[in-house]
Amino acid sequence: MTDFLDHIYFNNTVQDYLIVFGFILLGSLLITIFRKSVLSRIRRWTENTHTTVDNFAVGSFARFGIPILHFIVIYVGLSYLSFPPKIDRIITIAATVAITFMVIRFITSTLLLLIKAYFKRRHPDKSYQNEIGAIGLIINLVVWAIGLGFLFDNMGYDLTAIIAGLGIGGIAVALAAQNILGDLFNYFVIFLDRPFEVGDYISVGDKSGTIEHIGVKTTRLKSLTGEQLIISNSDLTSSRIHNFKRMHLRRVEFTLGVTYETSVENLRAIPDLVKRIISEQEEVQFDRAHFASYGDSTLNFVVVYNVLSSEFNKHMDIKQAINLNIFQEFQERGIEFAYPTQKLFVVNQQLEEEKEAERYS
Repeated sequence: MTDFLDHIYFNNTVQDYLIVFGFILLGSLLITIFRKSVLSRIRRWTENTHTTVDNFAVGSFARFGIPILHFIVIYVGLSYLSFPPKIDRIITIAATVAITFMVIRFITSTLLLLIKAYFKRRHPDKSYQNEIGAIGLIINLVVWAIGLGFLFDNMGYDLTAIIAGLGIGGIAVALAAQNILGDLFNYFVIFLDRPFEVGDYISVGDKSGTIEHIGVKTTRLKSLTGEQLIISNSDLTSSRIHNFKRMHLRRVEFTLGVTYETSVENLRAIPDLVKRIISEQEEVQFDRAHFASYGDSTLNFVVVYNVLSSEFNKHMDIKQAINLNIFQEFQERGIEFAYPTQKLFVVNQQLEEEKEAERYS
């Protein structure tokens, strides 16, 4: 038996191979016990917490951390054996690539799960598939670039030369696609700042419409006339945007003009009359009504009130009801609305001369 264990195959005895095999088997067994007992208990504990972040972290570790531990056990076991330099190099590279790949996957998946949890907690009734997809793309690019950089550095490559070469190519690509990259950057500005969302009605310059889709390069709006408006994200972030959906109330200010023949009693009664008519409407907050100024042919009253709704049709219905009630009340009280008029006074010249003569006689 001893002679058999001392036999040498590829620079290692049978006993060495058995030791390595036993070490790998024992390590895998311990990892399996840890996964089924300790990790399962931690997972059950996280299910009873108020946050979902720990659930995602444990899930990511179970998916990627456990395979990493298996790779480490196998690599440590094989490092006990003596191999030719080429085989040893191959094993080192294979283990490094495998572990780097799993670590990158673990980091990216954990970050994406945390981002999904954040958005779900912030707005549980909304879907952020486009935003999460775009952020996931950026996270993958950054993490993979860093991970591959460490991988090449550990494999003995000159990382500085690689970065310099990529930097020159990156500058050329950036100059050729600066508009696309600008729209992409502004997409993340829109995503993080949230000036509008899908479903909001906005106005940009002389264009307006309802947001249908926020893309990586462009945002699409559906106008009131039916056509689709496509605006680049760079144009949106550099423009003044009116978001009507986030309007909590609509302020209405108008002027009532009555004739100079209106009696003082009616002039005094108009502010209270208008206040009563406006206050009778639901979802309306009266602000003020005052005899404000004398016009060329009108006595002007300025009236202000707020409609406590952002819905345009409801705002117009309330405005119409108030205007009709004001017209009806004025008609019943004999108050006349003024309109631009001119009075022409005709003078009898002969009669004026006779009055002038009587004055000096």
